[in-house]
Amino acid sequence: MPHPVPQSRRIFLQRAGVAAVAVAGGSTFLNACASSGGGNTDDNRGERTDENPFGVEATAPLSVVIFDGGYGDEYAKFHQGLYNEVFPDSEISHKAITDIRQQMQPLFNAGNPPDVLDNAGAEAMPISTLADTGQLADLSELFAADALGFDGMTVEETLNPVAIESGEYDGKPLVLNYALQVYGLWYDRALFDENGWEPAETWDDFLALCEEIKGTGMAPLAHQGKYPYYIEQLLWDLAVKHGGPEVAYAIDSLEPGAWEHESMKLAAEAIAELKSKGYMLEGTEGLDHIQSQTAWNEHKAAFITCGSWLENEQKEVAPEGFETTVSPTPLLDGATLPFDCGRVEAAEAFIVPAKAQNVPGGLEYMRQMLSKEGAAEFTKLTAAPTVVDGATEGLELTPGATSAIAIIDSGGDNNWNYYYNKWYTPMEPKIGSAVAELAAGRIDADEFVSRAQKAADEAAEDPNTVKRTRSA
Repeated sequence: MPHPVPQSRRIFLQRAGVAAVAVAGGSTFLNACASSGGGNTDDNRGERTDENPFGVEATAPLSVVIFDGGYGDEYAKFHQGLYNEVFPDSEISHKAITDIRQQMQPLFNAGNPPDVLDNAGAEAMPISTLADTGQLADLSELFAADALGFDGMTVEETLNPVAIESGEYDGKPLVLNYALQVYGLWYDRALFDENGWEPAETWDDFLALCEEIKGTGMAPLAHQGKYPYYIEQLLWDLAVKHGGPEVAYAIDSLEPGAWEHESMKLAAEAIAELKSKGYMLEGTEGLDHIQSQTAWNEHKAAFITCGSWLENEQKEVAPEGFETTVSPTPLLDGATLPFDCGRVEAAEAFIVPAKAQNVPGGLEYMRQMLSKEGAAEFTKLTAAPTVVDGATEGLELTPGATSAIAIIDSGGDNNWNYYYNKWYTPMEPKIGSAVAELAAGRIDADEFVSRAQKAADEAAEDPNTVKRTRSA
């Protein structure tokens, strides 16, 4: 008899703990399209059956827009094939783009958005604003539907809890975060074996390893300097492992002084130390993700900060025999969490716009994505896990996927995540700028926490901020 996946008390938002306490504003274009006409209603649904739980009209066209980033879009073509097996007379429009906001904003303005949108990447539309202004279809019936490939289970019962919790706004599931992304320090296992190196578990041992690596003429660490959220992940991991998930809860809740927590300052000092000791690849602060990752593939650096899309994103340039592997972040002295855990995020935010022409089709497309077959194929094609538990069983996995799933399993309830960058969109670039300055050695740890706290205070005081609270 299958049982629902247990809810973790440590990493995932408690549904009762996420509360909107101030609602105002929202961007002009979203307010405009919130009142526009068109879209889907129950009047244009077909008959609901066990095989067609959402009442999809068999001949209704379906429009799908995919973010063409680290995961590519081949997996989406496979999912579209699964959809067409059920509805062969449905014509599917497929578009893969990178500039999501630029291309999608006019469609939302006109009340004519796609039926399914992979709202991801640097140019993603602000999810919190979409949610707060009623632009997203409720996914409750998707998660209550029968799962495909899992006998006797609903969709929700097959999912890692973070998939539900990360997509909830004011108690409603509005977003399907599909990819289970694992963050840490990435390295070439073959290179490390050749040199007799092993990723360190403590910060002191990590510094000693960096010194040894530097002695070979190789930089210990590279990061994607033009996009500071990559190195920001190392900062966060150090801080949360030191002070516990409460560090993230306080920042997500915009609590006064949260960025000035001792653990965050220690983490900032650690990042500054890497720069001051010459352990970062020269010029890495000016490189984009492809440039820095390619330098890493060329063994100009031993480690790089990234998430579990890295292996797939670099597969065309990684040399033969390169074994992309992730290690958990080492521990600062006095850490409260264990070494073998890390930030695990449900990401790649798929949405069905409320005003889509084929909302039932969008829901069914998501159900096909979340099928055992659909999720397994995603991992085969991208070397990254999905939020569907058990979908990788029996698969021959790459080193990157194997090591990422190992952290998911070993970390368990100690794995963690943060949400401030999704909830308070205007605040994120200010934090990113401060992180970039810190990693480049242009400000110290005290100045960093001061700048970050100022950005958080401005967000908390802004009457347009929809403030949410988070607790264990």
